[in-house]
Amino acid sequence: MSSTSRSRSRPPWPPRPVIRRSSGLRTMESALDRNGLGPVAGVDEAGRGACAGPLTVAACVLGGKAHPALADLNDSKKLTEKRREELFPKIQRLALAWSVVFIDADEIDRIGVHVANIEGMRRAVAGLAMMPGYVLTDGFRVPGLPVPSLPVIGGDATAACIAAASVLAKVSRDRVMVEMDAEIPGYGFAVHKGYSTRAHAVAMSELGPCSQHRMSYANVVAAAAARTDEVASVLGRMDCDERNAR
Repeated sequence: MSSTSRSRSRPPWPPRPVIRRSSGLRTMESALDRNGLGPVAGVDEAGRGACAGPLTVAACVLGGKAHPALADLNDSKKLTEKRREELFPKIQRLALAWSVVFIDADEIDRIGVHVANIEGMRRAVAGLAMMPGYVLTDGFRVPGLPVPSLPVIGGDATAACIAAASVLAKVSRDRVMVEMDAEIPGYGFAVHKGYSTRAHAVAMSELGPCSQHRMSYANVVAAAAARTDEVASVLGRMDCDERNAR
């Protein structure tokens, strides 16, 4: 055998991780686990686009084993409310670790929603009962984590651990908003979950903002000043359907 043929048969050096296609959303986590970088935590948020209620961030470590009970796990926006509620206790039971944190409207107003989102992701990872070897975040780079991390665009539809965190965050926040509706009636929080829907805009125009509204948001500022025309104008740029709300 010639030296040329021998060199072609040698494996590359240094060794490179090989990403093989796994079933469902497990490809990224499986590749990281195989290369000794696990356990892998996924992080996602709910409520970033709302103008009332908390920003909710969850972290979840599923581990290397694929669970049949989580076979249809997906981005929480693509799941019905009923399916999210069904998956929620299964994720809590089957995950190696999970954590959910809430950042209230006052803190969001004080530091800004993007900074609050990053801080929430740090807190959620810190709240895990085990230290992950790697963290996958949905779309945002999160500096200051104690382990390596990677932002994944559309991560909640790409990695199972992020999808699981997405469900944990969404269901946890929705439950808080339902409770809030009972405590502060009239705004319809149980229906629109604090997002800028037309029904929410009407309620804010009639009642004014409450303690759970984010006073740094333009439509809330307009409602506080009783500028109904501005609420409608801002709403035209912010209006959303609860089915697509995150």
